[in-house]
Amino acid sequence: MKSILMIGMGRFGTHLCMNLAKLNNEIMIVDEYEEKLEDLLPYVTSAKIGDCTNVKVLESLGVSNFDLCIVCIGTNFQNSLEITSLLKDLGAKRVISKANREIHAKFLLRNGADDVIFPDRDIAEKMAVSLSDDEIFDYINLTDGYSIYEIAPLPEWIGKSILELDFRARYQMSIIGIKYGSHTQILPPADYIFKTDEHLMVICHHKAMDKIIKRR
Repeated sequence: MKSILMIGMGRFGTHLCMNLAKLNNEIMIVDEYEEKLEDLLPYVTSAKIGDCTNVKVLESLGVSNFDLCIVCIGTNFQNSLEITSLLKDLGAKRVISKANREIHAKFLLRNGADDVIFPDRDIAEKMAVSLSDDEIFDYINLTDGYSIYEIAPLPEWIGKSILELDFRARYQMSIIGIKYGSHTQILPPADYIFKTDEHLMVICHHKAMDKIIKRR
């Protein structure tokens, strides 16, 4: 559980807030407009109305007491940049800011953001991968070309074990989990035998996944 300050409660901020609350985080939300806060009151510890480009407003929030500050403003980049910079000046421990463009991300990182998130871009990438192949059910991008994929086993894998297929060496991917129904087995043993109605959670380079896709 973390203490989190969220600034800018648009659509992205609202959904993020609700999901963070479900994980039992303590959240304070801030926005200029009261109507954007009302529906979130059952989910948060406190809510404040205020313009966070005003340093006095931020000072009143005690930003250094939060584990994490998230700037969710996406429609006004100037405000997002100013708030990000002010948060760091006031001693915020960690600042994550939303960006819509790469150039925005560069400026945010130069002006105090510890991390930058691209929700629209990330969703588009995830959808593009899953929509391009019916056998890719989920996708999480990691770094340097590596990702975690949820895939169905190839027909020729069914009835064979991980060891028998020499899976890691032959396909340049590692199995981190097996999903069947509502159950997930983490790090299956080498003698695990693949079945039809299951999904594999694998980590690999995108080039290795491209080869699997071409085999289907």
